[in-house]
Amino acid sequence: MADLLRRILLPLKLDCLSVVSYHGKAQTSGEVIFKQVALPDLVGRDVLILDDILDSGHTLAAIREKLQAAKPCSVRVCVLLSKKKQRPRHVDADYVEFEIEDEFVVGYGLDFMERYRNLPYIGVLRKELLEQSSR
Repeated sequence: MADLLRRILLPLKLDCLSVVSYHGKAQTSGEVIFKQVALPDLVGRDVLILDDILDSGHTLAAIREKLQAAKPCSVRVCVLLSKKKQRPRHVDADYVEFEIEDEFVVGYGLDFMERYRNLPYIGVLRKELLEQSSR
């Protein structure tokens, strides 16, 4: 996100949402939990949702619905990665940097059970690590 924001030469306001949908698992539970007490005032504003990865669509759909209820002028979605797969929830990203296969990736901000987020690259997590966590 920091790399992208440095390239936006417009006045902007940045707010962060803390949203959880994986709860320590390799797959989303489908339940999306917002950790904020309140949203920023979005009435009449143009909103760009920045997210790391579009996977199941559950999280982005929930965020988009919640933000649209705050009556912004517009809501658009930008993701670093979008998995090539059928999604349980249909969500389109307006801006996608890379499309990837349906694999579990870590690094460059993406984590697995709070690990690997600090890697300076994006890599595919070995299947045996995923299998160990599901036991």
